[in-house]
Amino acid sequence: MRARPFPLTVLALTGVLLLGACGGGGDDSGDGGGTDGKASEAGTCAIGDLTVEAGPAAEAPADGDTGNVPVTLTNTGPDCVLDGFPGVRLEDGDTTADVPADEAATAQQLTLAKDVAATFTVTYVRGTGVDAKQLRVSLPGGDQGTELPWSYGPVAAQGGVPDASVSAFQQAGD
Repeated sequence: MRARPFPLTVLALTGVLLLGACGGGGDDSGDGGGTDGKASEAGTCAIGDLTVEAGPAAEAPADGDTGNVPVTLTNTGPDCVLDGFPGVRLEDGDTTADVPADEAATAQQLTLAKDVAATFTVTYVRGTGVDAKQLRVSLPGGDQGTELPWSYGPVAAQGGVPDASVSAFQQAGD
């Protein structure tokens, strides 16, 4: 069987039709969800309009082991946008340690409709360093946050920096 070349006009027309069917033709009507036209209409998410829950976690059982704690934020208010990395701090009374963003992750902009959730994961190494009792979660660029109990053991740290990282937000279910 011999391959036959398609004329360029057929390929171009096919591409235009596919883009139009997928909403990729620049239509900002907002009926497609995601990060299309709705993102420009929605405001930045407020921590007071989100329910924040941690777990269930894959705990690190012993020093040197790695654990993962998923955090879910569900929008209970109007459509809103998350743009950047979540802020995460481990706290034990007066001692705090900011958890850095995962260097391999890329932040993305998410638009959350009412009752839609986004998730991120705190990955940590158990060990001596930060004997955290609370996990403080804040939104990108915000200083207000919410505190959740941390019951996953002490987090290894060096020079006050926890051996932990925060992933980018993802749409729940992705």
